Amino acid sequence: MTTTKQTIYYTLTDEAPSLATCSLLPIVRTFTAAADIDVKISDISLAGRILSAFPERLTEDQKVEDGLSFLGELTQDPDANIIKLPNISASIPQLRACIAELQSQGYDIPSYPEVAHGDEEKALQVRYGKLLGSAVNPVLREGNSDRRAPAAVKAFVRKFPHSMGKWSKASRTHADYMRGGDFFSSEQSVTVDKETDVRIEFVAKDGKVTVKKELQLEQGEIIDGMFMSCKALREFFEETLNDAKESGVMWSLHVKATMMKVSHPIVFGHAVTVFYKDLFEKHGELFKELEVNPNNGLGSVYDKIASLPRSQREEIEEDIQACYATRPEMAMVDSVKGISNLHVPSDVIVDASMPAMIRSSGQMWGPDGKQKDTKAVMPESTYSRIYQEMINFCKTNGAFDPTTMGTVPNVGLMAKKAEEYGSHDKTFEMIEDGTMRIVDAAGTVLTQHEVEKGDIWRACQTKDEPVRDWVKLAVTRARQSDTPAIFWLDPERAHDMELAKKVETYLQDHDTTGLDIRIMSYDEAIRLSMERQIRGKDTISVTGNVLRDYLTDLFPIMELGTSAKMLSIVPMLKGGGMYETGAGGSAPKHVQQVEEENHLRWDSLGEFMALAVSLEDMGIKKNNPRATVLSKTLDQATGKLLENNKSPSRKTGELDNRGSHFYLGLYWAQAVAAQTEDKELANLFAPLAKTLADNEDTIVGELSAVQGRPAELDGYYHAKRDTVKRVMRPSATLNKVLASAHQ
Repeated sequence: MTTTKQTIYYTLTDEAPSLATCSLLPIVRTFTAAADIDVKISDISLAGRILSAFPERLTEDQKVEDGLSFLGELTQDPDANIIKLPNISASIPQLRACIAELQSQGYDIPSYPEVAHGDEEKALQVRYGKLLGSAVNPVLREGNSDRRAPAAVKAFVRKFPHSMGKWSKASRTHADYMRGGDFFSSEQSVTVDKETDVRIEFVAKDGKVTVKKELQLEQGEIIDGMFMSCKALREFFEETLNDAKESGVMWSLHVKATMMKVSHPIVFGHAVTVFYKDLFEKHGELFKELEVNPNNGLGSVYDKIASLPRSQREEIEEDIQACYATRPEMAMVDSVKGISNLHVPSDVIVDASMPAMIRSSGQMWGPDGKQKDTKAVMPESTYSRIYQEMINFCKTNGAFDPTTMGTVPNVGLMAKKAEEYGSHDKTFEMIEDGTMRIVDAAGTVLTQHEVEKGDIWRACQTKDEPVRDWVKLAVTRARQSDTPAIFWLDPERAHDMELAKKVETYLQDHDTTGLDIRIMSYDEAIRLSMERQIRGKDTISVTGNVLRDYLTDLFPIMELGTSAKMLSIVPMLKGGGMYETGAGGSAPKHVQQVEEENHLRWDSLGEFMALAVSLEDMGIKKNNPRATVLSKTLDQATGKLLENNKSPSRKTGELDNRGSHFYLGLYWAQAVAAQTEDKELANLFAPLAKTLADNEDTIVGELSAVQGRPAELDGYYHAKRDTVKRVMRPSATLNKVLASAHQ
């Protein structure tokens, strides 16, 4: 496919990052225009994905480009240059809320049928299912991951460290996970030696065979089959609740019901029905009639009973409260509003919630608004153990010290939907007892499991090409940074044993002389990494896809206070590049503060760093020296912004996201004007640098003057862009300066 040779595609996403884009992009375009680089928006927001999925129901004026499909095709282009901001990995409650908002704005979008009645509603569920959870990342991540903390950020944190809670050796906080009956204990893994077609089959007790899915496997591809026992899961939840009640610690559930959009919502639903067992036993028939879906959390109960007569509704609400008398205290998302982490599945996401807990002395907020020791429940044991290892380490050694600790960058295997994040279309909840198996074209059974009604079975794939690229990237990073690299591969896990064989083979394709490259189990790898870290030493973690996701929150939240400050590069298998800008876990609270106080505390540091690498790549690949200059000077500007502490404040009335953008523009213009590599470019930006500096007080004053009052965005998921622009660009002086730049 052909693309504009000098184009950066900048994603329009959701929530706080989307608001920030309206403020930042005019500044960015002022600079990139001087290097003949066009920065184009591509909408991959949840609302945009929904609208593009139903073009036949929209008027011509309402139709939108399918930005995700466009970028998906672009990933195959060697010239691809994409900057990806955090997007919503939607849970069903978020999907429903977005649909309702679009309907209120006049879009003829069908409602999502939580329970499908008939073929039409089943087809709608399938159609909407493609928009849920990790709909974006598997499409765009056509390369492996290189995530690390930039030197400027690390230097800033050492000078201005974030707070770390003090750990007590007597802390009773711990992680709890299944010791059997989970995916880890049942996993079977096979590498196929040639191209083949396979069938995922269910064999009923009466011998009837149902083909659930057909797949084409490439030579050297790894295929896994595994299941989680419904019975074992529910028994595990009951045991953890009883233990927490007896020992007096809070109980909290940590899953990833957004990215693992099929399996983990089911796990979440079981947690809800076990915790509120008495409620669901008493009102089970009524809840079925109301189509209460526990997979959507306790919030689904409140939503569905809202239409009942008052007396009946109050009885149910009293029964909900009665459950708390027999259960342990539960960790809260919002203690003031009484919202626990069983309210909706998207509120507590393990990769963000566990590091936050560990950073806060291993405690979470209770119903009374106080922090307390917690039993952190993560049913699937595959990755849960790493959090227990860090908890043990902090109990022994105390909290990490951001001023001295080393860094743990990550090289992650994620290309071509590798591993669990590509399992959604191969995950099934059993409706009867029987056997699940994977059978190849020759009739050979590759994996086989005896399953019972309610069990969750899934298959995962990992292609050979991404593994080769992953090993190459790991060796390259180890060489470039002169840092030890550890492949986190567990010898007790079937999949990792297959992966380890490939790693050992493909390492031989590279010159590893003088490099320290090891293969270690998860427990050993995290212990060694932490031991080195507290001594100020760096260690590269080389991991599979889910561990990549977890570790690139876990270590950065300890090191930097947030994962949003990590540099995230995705070198595409086809030669292009994608530059991710950090995490968006707290973005909803940021939007709420804008709506209430017109203050956006979202930090766009990730965007600044991603843009610098994007420009650097453009300069090299397109032989565009001005792009190279802009990249270097942007890095300088970012360093000065950190040094001068011009990042957004959490406090209304102080510098926010918009003010931070202004200072980036000021420092960037000054850096371009001061550089000597391109004197024409320096002369071009000298007037802008002077004008911005001369008007600093006026612009900052205009940006702060609007704060303290509510801001109307005309929507949450699909806010009107003109309205958002007015909110996010309130400085008439800055707008005028940017409009007249280079004229």
